[in-house]
Amino acid sequence: MPLAQLHDMTRPLPDVFRNPTIRVSMLAIFAFGFAGAATSPYQSVVGIRELGLSNGIYSGLIFAAAAVNVIVSILLGNLADRIGEYRSMMIVAAVFGILGYGAVFVLPAQATFVFSALLLLPVYGSLNSLLFANVRATTKGMSRNDVATVNSGVRAMISLSWVLVPGITGALLAGSTTMLPAYLFAAVACVVCLTLIAIFLPRQSGTDKAATHHLSYLAALGEVLSPRVFVRVIAVALISSTLHVNGVILPLIVTGAAHGTVTDIGVLVGIVAFFEVVFIIIWGRAQRIMSHVTALALGTVIYVSYLVLLGFASAPWHVYALTVLSGIGAAALISIPITYLQDLIAERPGLGSALISVNIFLGAGLSALLFAIGTGISSYSGTALIAAVAGLIGLGLLLYFDGRKRRR
Repeated sequence: MPLAQLHDMTRPLPDVFRNPTIRVSMLAIFAFGFAGAATSPYQSVVGIRELGLSNGIYSGLIFAAAAVNVIVSILLGNLADRIGEYRSMMIVAAVFGILGYGAVFVLPAQATFVFSALLLLPVYGSLNSLLFANVRATTKGMSRNDVATVNSGVRAMISLSWVLVPGITGALLAGSTTMLPAYLFAAVACVVCLTLIAIFLPRQSGTDKAATHHLSYLAALGEVLSPRVFVRVIAVALISSTLHVNGVILPLIVTGAAHGTVTDIGVLVGIVAFFEVVFIIIWGRAQRIMSHVTALALGTVIYVSYLVLLGFASAPWHVYALTVLSGIGAAALISIPITYLQDLIAERPGLGSALISVNIFLGAGLSALLFAIGTGISSYSGTALIAAVAGLIGLGLLLYFDGRKRRR
């Protein structure tokens, strides 16, 4: 390996992070992640236990909200591409976050919760893909390796928020009879995010004007659903679904087959999140010497191996021993697909970045199907093995379709 390349991989702060747009975007994505990390662990508690929604209504609401988020992300991403800049759409999305979280805290009622979860917060959720689209436009002209490094760094900020925020929120609300203040914390985070975008984010002046050639909203949806794009999104979603399945079965295996406690769950999640932050950066630098597909394939194999071993865990120390393997694999699966998906519609950063939301939605849907199949024919440990098989199928599809693309 050339000495210059080795120096780039070991340098503490790559030059790309000195770009003001990238730095502010990283802070904004941390604030975005803060809002989600402060409320997601307690959303069901607020909706079901405190406000009285039924389990069925809550489940339907969450599914519908995810579908709305996908549609809004595609539409806003396409609109941002058409007008040639992303700041306006990001400001709109941040305002929706303030209103959505703030309304639940100020007016806690079933109607408010449903309205916020179904309409306001899905629009705010599109901020994730818009931020990545803005970063993508900023990195236009950079090398593929630098783009991967930037995406890894930005994605690591979300993981960092999940390392820090849930524990802090839990500690602050430990003596409280309600978890509603978590929504106040989230609203404040949205205000910070809005301030960063509206005041400190440098104005975009280099947006690719080719992307401003108008696509109608139906045409944008058609682009996403085109066979060339959608088969690859499905392949990545199958791989990503393993993360969602693990999120469901890990607590059940820890407190079941592994004979652990509820306390072990929190500790394990925190340890893995820490490793994710570290290895997201490492994966970003590793892509300087390997392709995105190769890196994703390696990460998938590592994570599938973790799931197989998790399926055989029978003591708490088994699960603790797997945290490093889990962190390495998860870091690859939550960071590398970002660049890969954006490259599928590279000429339209907003629409290409909306594929991130599509992937999250499909991954969650596939994971629900895998969980239902796994628990229907086996145990939670068996479900881990079924998820591993799904991940390998997704990897096989990805390698097949990309192999065909290279041969053409």
